[in-house]
Amino acid sequence: IIVIFTAIGIAGFWYWQKNQYSKEILKLEILGAEVIQAGDEVEYKVKFKNNGKVRLEDPQLIFEYPQHSLPLESEFLRVTKKLEDIYPGEERIETFRARLFGKENETLLAEAWLNYRPKNLTARYESKTTFTTRIGYVPLSFEFDLPLKAERGEEIKFSLNYFSNINYVLENLRVRISYPEGFNFIDSQPKAIDATEWKLPPLSYANGGQIEIDGTIEGEEGTQKIFRAQIGIVQNEEFWVLKEIAQSVQIIEPSLYISQLINDTQAYIANPGDLLHYEIFFKNIGKKPIRQKFLLVELDGEFFDLSSLRSENGEIGRGDDSILWDWKKVSSLRFLAPEEEGKVEFWVKVKEEIDKKIENPILRDKVTIAGTQKVFEIKINSKIELVQKVYFQQEFWQNTGPLPPKVNEKTTYTVVWQIKNYWNMLDKVKVKSCLPKNVKPTGKIFPEDAKFTYDSQSGEVLWNIGKIEAFQGIENPPLTLAFQIEFTPTSEQKGKTPLLIEEAEIIGEDTWTSEIIHEKVNPVDTTLPDDETISEQQGIVQ
Repeated sequence: IIVIFTAIGIAGFWYWQKNQYSKEILKLEILGAEVIQAGDEVEYKVKFKNNGKVRLEDPQLIFEYPQHSLPLESEFLRVTKKLEDIYPGEERIETFRARLFGKENETLLAEAWLNYRPKNLTARYESKTTFTTRIGYVPLSFEFDLPLKAERGEEIKFSLNYFSNINYVLENLRVRISYPEGFNFIDSQPKAIDATEWKLPPLSYANGGQIEIDGTIEGEEGTQKIFRAQIGIVQNEEFWVLKEIAQSVQIIEPSLYISQLINDTQAYIANPGDLLHYEIFFKNIGKKPIRQKFLLVELDGEFFDLSSLRSENGEIGRGDDSILWDWKKVSSLRFLAPEEEGKVEFWVKVKEEIDKKIENPILRDKVTIAGTQKVFEIKINSKIELVQKVYFQQEFWQNTGPLPPKVNEKTTYTVVWQIKNYWNMLDKVKVKSCLPKNVKPTGKIFPEDAKFTYDSQSGEVLWNIGKIEAFQGIENPPLTLAFQIEFTPTSEQKGKTPLLIEEAEIIGEDTWTSEIIHEKVNPVDTTLPDDETISEQQGIVQ
């Protein structure tokens, strides 16, 4: 037993002496910024000095970046460097740079180890040090836009707004939300990954965005429903939280039920140029009369033509986007008994088009009465334009035959269809028309891979397009199809200007509104109104 304890004592003394030797011989420290902003670039200086009298051979430095850091000179958080021998009295510095992320007041630990072998010794020794950096501030705004109160069973629309003042492009950004019990998710813009998480596009300095969420909420009167959300970066399948927020919504007992009709329809889909007739209904579903209240409607949407806004008994300011109904002018606002319903109405036009590029546009109106608010939204169908022109002289190929056309002789022409689509994506798009009996395609089409067909029995020509992106033909050339036709006049057509192609129609499904939209254009005859090189006389059959 004595021998065993003696051996343990010798080993412990040897280990203590080894560590003492290590600390005295080599001084190792990390220098860096103690407090930073999230996203800052940090330079760590690992400083070491040989305080001994012998050379330290085969030194090896290991540096480990903090968690939530993006090293600028390495793909890995742990870096190993083989160094040159460290001579007595020699002092050196190795630098390591990284960009650090984290929540406010989060501490990030950097570590360094330096192991070596003193000259003429076989044992290796190691020194270790650490350095802590604190995230003092996160220059990123992240906020809820939530109603403070909501009625039981009410559909609520709220948003998460974010804005970056970080001087660095944030990539792999995600937003996660935790809903309270009783909240039922319906939809969001942009679309969620799984109703609780959103993948955001790269976010640069002085830029931001918004996530709009729609759902219903249930709960006992007076209870507070707490919504929580986080914004952060996904790196190596780990979620680095940058900001956390929470906000509560109080459940209240409803006293008013608000509904509306637009052009006698609850789920109206608007078209450019429509005149919208809004009817706002408010019903007292409480137990007490409602007295002397105002009703306010606020309009939100670039497509509202505010110059056309009118109401019979509501007050509208010039160029204003709101209408106010006064209880002094509306009897149902002056006194509304339980179970009774009142109504106000107004009219406004939808603009044909706007200067701004807005994809999937919405018209929104917010109704406020007696502390109760209700937001309504309607979608707008895309605007699509089809052009049908026929040329003799054009750029695709050379046309042949007599001009004016002659009886029983072939003359070829080129039909050009061009499409412009505005603010919504379209799907299952087709353009179709009919050719008269003595007109048929020659087989020349451009582009050659276009899905173009001809039915010789009915004379129908069909261009099957499929999807058309939003703003096709607005910011880039129109979608174009050209096909050559040949016309052989009959004796009955002599002295006339026969049709070369019938009325054309484009039809497709608006992926935003799920509506079928279509557009028709006029037929074209042999006078070729769009070919400036051909006179009307050259269109009369000889």
